[in-house]
Amino acid sequence: MNYIQNPVQVITRKMVTPNQYINIDYPVIIRLANSTVQQTINNVILHTINMLIKKQMNKLIVEQGYKNPVVSMDGWYEIKTNERGIFSLTIGNYTFAYPAAHGLTILKSLTFDIQSGKIYKLSEMFKPESNYVKVLSDIIEKQIQARDIPLLGEFKGIAPEQYYYIADKCLVIYFQLYDITPYAFGFPFFPISVYEIQDIVKENSPLGKMATND
Repeated sequence: MNYIQNPVQVITRKMVTPNQYINIDYPVIIRLANSTVQQTINNVILHTINMLIKKQMNKLIVEQGYKNPVVSMDGWYEIKTNERGIFSLTIGNYTFAYPAAHGLTILKSLTFDIQSGKIYKLSEMFKPESNYVKVLSDIIEKQIQARDIPLLGEFKGIAPEQYYYIADKCLVIYFQLYDITPYAFGFPFFPISVYEIQDIVKENSPLGKMATND
């Protein structure tokens, strides 16, 4: 099956407050043939950014005890895949509140089918009864050992809907700061070649499309 499709066009827009405490870059898809799908995808991206802002503020107020924090917030995005009708990206948000020792960073990712506007969850990439959670967890555990990654505790595997994105012909599984590693390590990313897991991948899923040689 031929999955070759032109990349979608993306422009960057900014969300900036007058005092410039909030400065966020975000992507907007333009000139998509299906304007309804285009609007759907753009709405999801903007909603995700707004939810990240809200989550960051709640962390500062509730978890760290800042009732009226003076906040500096920066946001960015990175396009990881824009081919074969698949658009996968990460959206990051860094928030700092005085007098915290360091800021808080959250990473979110989205993977879309450009034809339908569908957002794919991790579980939707794999065949039923594939036991993909164990398969991916075992691969990641081997990477942890091979890369000598420091852990905060015993690695207990991934969640069924673990954070992920697609980059070329790799599925990249990742965890938030403090989830499994110390803060100083940064975000732990685990790239997995689609060919390593091809036997459990759904053919028509975004990962299936990346696995073909068309």
